[in-house]
Amino acid sequence: MRGWGSVSRGKRPINRLPSGKLGAGPVTASPCACAKMVEEESLRVVRCGGSELNFRRAVFSADSKYVFCVSGDFIKVYSTATEECVHILQGHRNLVTGIQLNPRNHLQLYSCSFDGTIKLWDYIDGILIKTFIVGCKLHALFALACEDSVFVIINKEKPDVFQLVSVKLPKSSSQEIEAKELSFVLDYINQSPKCIAFGNEGEYVAAVRDFYLSVYFFKKKTTSRFTLSSSRNKKHAKNNFTCVACHPKEDCIATGHRDGKIRLWRNFDDEKKYTYTCLHWHHDLVMDLAFSVTEGSSLLSGGRESVLVEWREAAEKNKEFLPRLGATIEHISVSPAGDLFCTSHSDNKMIIIHRNLEASAVIQGLVKDRNIVTGLMIDPRTKALVLNGKPGHLQFYSLQSDKQLYNLDIIQQEYINDYGLIQIELTKAAFGCYGNWLATVEQRQEKETELELQMKLWTYNKKTQGFVLNTKVNMPHEDHITALCFCNAQKSENPTLVTTSKDGHFKVWILTDDSDIYKKAVGWTCDFVGSYHKYQATNCCFSEDGSLLAVSFEEIVTIWDSETWELKCTFCQRAGKIRHLCFGRLTCSKYLLGATENGILCCWNLLSCALEWSAKLNMRVLEPDPNSENIAAISQSSTGSDLFVFRPSEPRPLYIQKNISREEVQWGVFVPRDVPESFTSEAYQWLNRSQFYFLTKSQSLLTFSTQSPEEKLTPTSKQLLAEETLPTTPFYFILGKHRQQQQDDKLNEALEDELVQLPLTENIPAISELLHTPAHVLPSASFLCSMFVNSLLLSKGTKSAEEIPDDVSMEEEKESVDSDEENNFTEQVQDTNNTDLGKDIIHQLSKSEEKELRKFRKVDYSWITAL
Repeated sequence: MRGWGSVSRGKRPINRLPSGKLGAGPVTASPCACAKMVEEESLRVVRCGGSELNFRRAVFSADSKYVFCVSGDFIKVYSTATEECVHILQGHRNLVTGIQLNPRNHLQLYSCSFDGTIKLWDYIDGILIKTFIVGCKLHALFALACEDSVFVIINKEKPDVFQLVSVKLPKSSSQEIEAKELSFVLDYINQSPKCIAFGNEGEYVAAVRDFYLSVYFFKKKTTSRFTLSSSRNKKHAKNNFTCVACHPKEDCIATGHRDGKIRLWRNFDDEKKYTYTCLHWHHDLVMDLAFSVTEGSSLLSGGRESVLVEWREAAEKNKEFLPRLGATIEHISVSPAGDLFCTSHSDNKMIIIHRNLEASAVIQGLVKDRNIVTGLMIDPRTKALVLNGKPGHLQFYSLQSDKQLYNLDIIQQEYINDYGLIQIELTKAAFGCYGNWLATVEQRQEKETELELQMKLWTYNKKTQGFVLNTKVNMPHEDHITALCFCNAQKSENPTLVTTSKDGHFKVWILTDDSDIYKKAVGWTCDFVGSYHKYQATNCCFSEDGSLLAVSFEEIVTIWDSETWELKCTFCQRAGKIRHLCFGRLTCSKYLLGATENGILCCWNLLSCALEWSAKLNMRVLEPDPNSENIAAISQSSTGSDLFVFRPSEPRPLYIQKNISREEVQWGVFVPRDVPESFTSEAYQWLNRSQFYFLTKSQSLLTFSTQSPEEKLTPTSKQLLAEETLPTTPFYFILGKHRQQQQDDKLNEALEDELVQLPLTENIPAISELLHTPAHVLPSASFLCSMFVNSLLLSKGTKSAEEIPDDVSMEEEKESVDSDEENNFTEQVQDTNNTDLGKDIIHQLSKSEEKELRKFRKVDYSWITAL
């Protein structure tokens, strides 16, 4: 039993203050209201998508048809040809930190996670084969063909001290096995797998950290260490190691450095005779290195320049470039066959590249921008999640397929990657009129007195299936725009947009059709400007029917009539500036909610102009569900973020879940479901019509999930369930798995009424020929097709084709031609009589119907052989 904390409820009218404001008076604490909870644990927080695809190196399958990447708690399997996600391997309970093909079986994949387990997968079928329980956090995974164990990176005692150890994987028939036999290999290493590499078919392992290179030889069980000049010497201030790669066939180690240099080490088995040569093209740190797998004749490197460099024969002169890849290259992978490369980038995408340095596929995840300032929006047309993407862009991200649909360039200027340069930023965006209009705000401010502000309004073009710029407004306000919203009421005749600003004004923009003398073009113009005592305008929102507009001016909330723009009333809450503002919906449309910066949530009744109730809550997100009266509120506490779901009509929550995230939640949004759920529990009914998503400070996209019946089914039971739900068509009875015994007699009678009864498949020679004969020895289609079609056309009450002699059928055909009128009259009488006899009588074919069916026997189907 949990409640809000301190809640006060008031039914008194709001007092008018001398300055014209309305106040609620002091807030008094009362016993907390509680919500009825039912098994909170069954509703869990899950990563729903948008996880980092660039967290670790991608891994190719042996035939280069698939590429694997870690994505939060999952492993995703993508097709290199179609870019589609083929499988999502689910089973880890924490972040997946490493993946590697099984060297002994290339159809299997190893993975490790922070949950302390190593899992073996069949990635073709998406099946978990085994789980090896190690028991400690695993930061990376390596597998060698000559070993019966794998290598992992762990940290034992201090959080910054990591070790490379080998884990022996015991052989057992059980699915879960304990793997506690660990062997120490190297100490004082970096936790990143880019700083560990195995060379010359597993003879040695190289590790880099800071200014040190360590090489451990497995046969000799010795370690060689090499040191570069430290940062104390200004000439060598950026000698730090950043990554390492080993030649697959020769004794050669390549290391990348912070100063952009690549060093090739040789003769490193002797600490006194070692040599290295330098390759230098990158002007910034080298992010990753990779040798070509087959012969190792080429070395690939990448960094912040967004250019893939191929060093052929490891020579300075033989360089090839693939430029303009869009973002910093963080990881480089090479397929086992050597025909494909894969680069992972800082904007959360992977690019599949052919051997001739031509990009063939792009797999784009949710772009992780430096700061999400537009919030989370839902495109009414595509139901895609819309938020800041690449600099100056809005990204449209599909939550169902977990991939980016497209980017909309708002700024329409080339982005210059310079940390010291002040860029134009996309700060606000809003959809209106059911996705027909999109409003965006962009700004650039180099000095306090030099503000560049621009508002753009985009219209949806059905021909191009995208947004086209309609109106551009320079300096719509004199100061920063704090909020913008459309009036999305169904009865709204003219599209309306409201913007609020720190300059103390809110402006109403309407769509007009007099932008030229022919009135063929439409544009947006300012229709009304409002203010309140020169306070800064901070938030705005329309009521569900569009009749009222609420605008907050610091601590005061004003209510305006949307037809006359007349100020109706004001509410004052002396608990700080209003941070969030929203109206109730459906049966709760008479309520207005406001959250202040000082942690007070207020609910006002618009009919009585009274404070309905208030609660002490440090609100970060206040989001109404468009399909119900429910409102989701997320508060920030010292231990994490808490979720409260409530209705404005009563001050006690319907559902509470503590610690949904350890970090701060910045944004939330309800996404309407295409097919409503049917949760019977009161605690989960708020998820029936919409699903709630929220974004944390580290830009992790999370949602709430319960274990559905589909998740409980095994693959075999899913197949059986699918077969039982097949439609009962004639092809189902012929080619499907027909049950000879049915338990329900009523269902059997209904099927007899609705469907033509067909003989069992094992009694039809045509079916037996089609299903039980190898394809390469089957007779011609003209021979089998007539038999097959006749088996479909025969009725239950008629005789088969073999039982009717040809001479008899010809005589009956002649008789039926002479008596067409008589037969038609007989059919009408039978139809009239059958209506009164109930559903038990099966329809008998008339002579004319039998004649038509017999005509099909004479049809020549030999034309099918030409197809």
